[in-house]
Amino acid sequence: MRAVRVGREERTTKETSIVVEVGLDGSGQNQIDTPIPFLSHMLDQIGKHGLFDLVVKATGDVEIDGHHTTEDVGIVLGRAVAAALGDKAGIARYGAATLPMDEARATCAIDLSGRQYFVWEVPMPKAKIGDWDTELAEVFFEAFARGAAANLHVVLHAGTNLHHMTEICFKAFARALRAATTVDPRASGIPSTKGSL
Repeated sequence: MRAVRVGREERTTKETSIVVEVGLDGSGQNQIDTPIPFLSHMLDQIGKHGLFDLVVKATGDVEIDGHHTTEDVGIVLGRAVAAALGDKAGIARYGAATLPMDEARATCAIDLSGRQYFVWEVPMPKAKIGDWDTELAEVFFEAFARGAAANLHVVLHAGTNLHHMTEICFKAFARALRAATTVDPRASGIPSTKGSL
């Protein structure tokens, strides 16, 4: 019987206080509590479409703006995923998904390599969705890649509605991460010729 893959991480600074718990083998049961409604909505997408059981409790200096809270949630989520993966033995390691949402379409590709690298090919105008700046999507994903020590590429192929363009990036990320963290029944040991990730 496989061990339960759950990671829990915390980060507290003068700007934010973040607690994240993620169960990689869940069913999309989420408890999301952030001071930024649109960020909470996007985190809900990650849990639901990744089939992760996700708990996020975040407070932050949103009276300034949403940057610090968004970035720190990304960092802590990445660290929690890394903690849940442990030595990464038996995982698929790679995941990719291309998904549509009405007129918008995005691809996310991820390698849980232990090496942080981030590519963002998402032509997003600077605007607001509710109280959330659209440029914070890039901040979130870069922070996740840093926290998880992952190689992460996000590409937007089409879209005109800012909500759809942003949301489909999060949904594609959820499905790619789900694929990468899946245990491959044919694999044994660490998925690298180096013997470690």
